[in-house]
Amino acid sequence: MRNVGYFLLVGATAAAIHQVAVIVLVETGLLTPAMANLPGFAIAWLASYLGHRHLTFRSERPHREAAPRFLVVALLAFAANQALYVLLLRFTPLHYAVALFIVLIAVAVGTYLLSGRWAFRSAR
Repeated sequence: MRNVGYFLLVGATAAAIHQVAVIVLVETGLLTPAMANLPGFAIAWLASYLGHRHLTFRSERPHREAAPRFLVVALLAFAANQALYVLLLRFTPLHYAVALFIVLIAVAVGTYLLSGRWAFRSAR
């Protein structure tokens, strides 16, 4: 249960970073919501990687192995995130910030499973 608690804490922090970045980029007129999602994801990735590596999974796997693996997990999550986000933006009346929040929660479960069982699992 400790891992799940840390996963939620790190994930919530990364999601908040992602959400704030998107809102700032949209509200300042720099990008559309769908386009702002990519830099939002990129900014949040670093916080997510470090938090999950050191708190959630306490991995001893070297950075040169864990970082690329977690990047694969994160990119899969981002692809699912972006697809679901675009669908919600296009086919629902949801505000972009609400749609993003829903998507971030939905993608978290797969991220947890792949991170713990593959990306950060200690090399044996």
